[in-house]
Amino acid sequence: MSDVKADSAAKKHADTASSHTLLEGRLGYHLESALLVRALTHRSYAYENGGLPTNERLEFLGDSVLGLVVTDTLYTTHPDLPEGQLAKLRAAVVNSRALAEVGRGLELGSFIRLGRGEEGTGGRDKASILADTLEAVIGAVYLDQGLDAASELVHRLFDPLIEKSSNLGAGLDWKTSLQELTATEGLGVPEYLVTETGPDHEKTFTAAARVGGVSYGTGTGRSKKEAEQQAAESAWRSIRADADERAKKAEEAAGQLAVETAKKAKEAAEQAAEPATEAAEQPAEESADPSSASA
Repeated sequence: MSDVKADSAAKKHADTASSHTLLEGRLGYHLESALLVRALTHRSYAYENGGLPTNERLEFLGDSVLGLVVTDTLYTTHPDLPEGQLAKLRAAVVNSRALAEVGRGLELGSFIRLGRGEEGTGGRDKASILADTLEAVIGAVYLDQGLDAASELVHRLFDPLIEKSSNLGAGLDWKTSLQELTATEGLGVPEYLVTETGPDHEKTFTAAARVGGVSYGTGTGRSKKEAEQQAAESAWRSIRADADERAKKAEEAAGQLAVETAKKAKEAAEQAAEPATEAAEQPAEESADPSSASA
């Protein structure tokens, strides 16, 4: 029996090591094993296994590192933005929903050590757990590799999100941006129709963004807010594309009108010049006539 337990423990250790190697490959850094284990240990697992150290202290550290790097990037790349706008940009990047999406891109949920309760309620895809674990991993990279390495990781994971957020409206979230765009286009106020499916512990929400009775985009998520944000993004892109197309056609029409106007003006100028040309040529023809000279 002891041999079976030993074999099981050895297999579990090997699987864990292989899993960590896969995650480290995605991160681009090899971390001290115990530190990485702690970064991936959710409090639910720690409590169910005798009070093990959790990742919460690393999360606290990683949150500060992430905030510093993102703030420095925004300050440097947007030299003309006031403090209030910079703060909104940072909030659009450093929030649970955004961090969770980055975590999903790394498939971070499959590496987290979760308790049975969280495991059974879809904890591996919960935005709050993914966001907290990602911050803990950033904190672990900082402790193990230093600020330069942690900064490089943050840039690699978050620069696309920073650029994306910079293209949003003043509110720096898709729902606010959509409302601003529909007001500018005179379309009315957006509304969201939300439905939900699945059991209570694993619901999926679907939202449709409608403006003036017309559906412009849909989105899905593990929360109503996430689904509405995705629907707002889809609607914003659709309405913006329509507006850009109309603007392009209007610009082309204006250009064509300018060409036609210039052409007509040139023709009118040429027609107006013809009588003067004929009058200037007439005396020269008369003086050259022999009969006129003999008379």
